[in-house]
Amino acid sequence: MGALRYFRVLYVQVLIGIALGVLVGWLWPEIGVALKPLGDGFIKLIKMAIAPVIFCTIAAGMARMSDIKAFGRLGAKTLIYFEVVSTVALVIGLVVGKLVHPGAGFNVDPASLDPKIAADYLEKAHHSPDLVTYLLNLIPDTFFGAFAEGQLLQVLVIAVITGLACTRLGPFGDKVAGALEDISKVFFSIIAVVVRLAPIGAFGAMGFTIGKYGIAALVKLAALVGTFYLTSLLFVLVVLGLIAWMSGFSILKFLAYIREELLIVLGTSSSESVLPQMIDKMQRLGAGKTTAGLVIPAGYSFNLDGTNIYMTLATLFLAQATNTPITLTQELTLLGVAMLTSKGASGVTGAGFITLAATLAVIPDIPIAALALLVGVDRFMSECRALTNLVGNGVATLVVARWDGDLDREVLAAELARGPRTVIAQPVPAPAD
Repeated sequence: MGALRYFRVLYVQVLIGIALGVLVGWLWPEIGVALKPLGDGFIKLIKMAIAPVIFCTIAAGMARMSDIKAFGRLGAKTLIYFEVVSTVALVIGLVVGKLVHPGAGFNVDPASLDPKIAADYLEKAHHSPDLVTYLLNLIPDTFFGAFAEGQLLQVLVIAVITGLACTRLGPFGDKVAGALEDISKVFFSIIAVVVRLAPIGAFGAMGFTIGKYGIAALVKLAALVGTFYLTSLLFVLVVLGLIAWMSGFSILKFLAYIREELLIVLGTSSSESVLPQMIDKMQRLGAGKTTAGLVIPAGYSFNLDGTNIYMTLATLFLAQATNTPITLTQELTLLGVAMLTSKGASGVTGAGFITLAATLAVIPDIPIAALALLVGVDRFMSECRALTNLVGNGVATLVVARWDGDLDREVLAAELARGPRTVIAQPVPAPAD
């Protein structure tokens, strides 16, 4: 009976799903590729509830705030933290690439590469909006259009405006806030139902990844993949660990607390698949509703630590693999441009690769066709990007909450000491009022 009870725990089921997916994809590649709809379906079910959760959390939180200027300060602190830590991640990727030289010895002739392989990614990169267009795109065409299209930043803008409007309505605004809080409980309950399918989603996504790209691709580019995973791990343990320690909590206990979310992201290769759960868990850890609701979704566009490490490290890898020398000026230019282009990536699989294609344009000496070297392993590296992004945004939420005086330290210490309580057989409790 004890063993059977253990198998009811979510993270155990997800681990089993990942293991079975790897096995099926390895032994029966065609079947593994055919499992893709299982992973895609799970992610779509989760994304179905993301926009309403963000809207209700932010709008209700702002409606309850007596000092609107406090929200502006919260937003400013959030962006400052994002920019500083994201820049550190970019620098670390660049430094590791120069020290380790993961592309050394490849001696690839650019003329031998097929430019058509990366053509699709390049086409998407060329359509990346400029700054003015990007800012205009934050404003949805219609109120409900942002929800229908799943545009998280647009939903965030609508939520902020709605919250501001509620603060002007006095007692009626309080009633609206209460209604939004009640609605949010419904959507968190929906997430609790959908998350039971996480093992199936992880099984399908991992089966597809292994079946489609195979283990051989990993072996061929083991130096790059290994360097990236190790660099990301060191970034989490050292950089984020130091930030967490300065903020009064252990990064190891935090990782243990979000282990279910980490495994779901590992299996699905998408950090968006756990966005609502992360908002819920950050509130359980003592972060305020408004802070958790703002920092987590905003981090999906402005605080992608894993993607930043990947962009500078992968750029140097391609330069080394094609024997393309890069000057210090080009490296600094790469950092500056990457600080901007990385803000357009999201938590969805493949976005980091598209952003890399856009960033390479600042160093024309590196042949664009060299992107073909990374296509086979990008899916495996996408998992690491998503995991690092997830941890970075979780840490950011607690740090910004403490910085803004919106963190209950006693609750944080008690929750981390107790560990996660979610069991797959039990619904996830709604956020506390």
